[in-house]
Amino acid sequence: MIGAVFPLIRPLLHRLDAEAAHGLTLRGLSLLPPRAPAPDDPRLAVEIFGRTFPNPVGLAAGFDKGAQVPDALLGLGFGFVEVGGVVPKPQPGNPRPRVFRLARDGAVINRFGLNSEGLDVVTARLAARRQRPGRIGVNIGANKDSADRLADYVACTTALAPLVDFVTVNVSSPNTPGLRDLQGEAFLDELLARVVAARDAARPETAILLKIAPDIGLDALDAMTATALRRNVQALVISNTTVARPATLAETALATETGGLSGRPLFAPSTRLLAEAYLRVGSRIPLVGVGGIDSAQAAWTKLRAGASLIQLYSALVYAGPGLVTTIKSGLVERMRQDGIQRLQDVVGKDAADLARDLS
Repeated sequence: MIGAVFPLIRPLLHRLDAEAAHGLTLRGLSLLPPRAPAPDDPRLAVEIFGRTFPNPVGLAAGFDKGAQVPDALLGLGFGFVEVGGVVPKPQPGNPRPRVFRLARDGAVINRFGLNSEGLDVVTARLAARRQRPGRIGVNIGANKDSADRLADYVACTTALAPLVDFVTVNVSSPNTPGLRDLQGEAFLDELLARVVAARDAARPETAILLKIAPDIGLDALDAMTATALRRNVQALVISNTTVARPATLAETALATETGGLSGRPLFAPSTRLLAEAYLRVGSRIPLVGVGGIDSAQAAWTKLRAGASLIQLYSALVYAGPGLVTTIKSGLVERMRQDGIQRLQDVVGKDAADLARDLS
């Protein structure tokens, strides 16, 4: 029903500042009566890091930063929802305006700066829904003014690991000064060692995921995948937003805004990096594909590039929540056409070609 209504309300939403429209959307979701999602086709189920996901289509971090409406979002048909990013102390983020729609490019630029209500608020909300069904993860980061960023990640892991299926370590936001420095090999090794130890003490069965930036070279990818494997990370999330600005962008004025670019222009670089990562890790560590997914074909390409799960966000700004059902039905139809019974049978099948063709 919501998906059917969205084309009617989209013009109204898009007349508003993008952040104001997003806040209105969250408010609307909070007023919806609780509902269970429609059952998924069993062929869409994915088994990964000890859990079964009803379908591979997840909501990326950033949409529900404060864990205000995770159950309403699951009710839209997502196979899982990642809330956050969360940092220990409340912080306002960067000044507004800080999010921009590039409509002709199907893209968004944001420079939120990890605005967060803080760890205590998010912990309380997740604790209140702890017994409800549905796969939930949380994205964690560090406060902008923190004197010990590693300790921030440990604090978030300790508090949140008992309440979620997975914790995503975000070292790749382009909007917190110095955060991407934690992707360096020595820093990353210590960070993951401490986060994994905190998880083991809090709730060993919670998975630890690592989210990386698309703007890294292959040598850096080699180092990061090796570190993730050594520290027993359960999955890599590829990728975060990009600071690059493709020459093909039509919204040239808005393209000058600083921040992370997401949406359709991110599809090629993030998928290439995904494929390159799969060529390095194979089946040893699952991958979550993020970036520019706006159709069933894009989702299918991510799977064949190496993703076991996928996430989207920016495409919802333009297509609305009905996109989730469209992607799932498109995946089922593609499986039917190709005689495939399990999604895992297509994971990574085109990795070598996509790593080359999307370069």
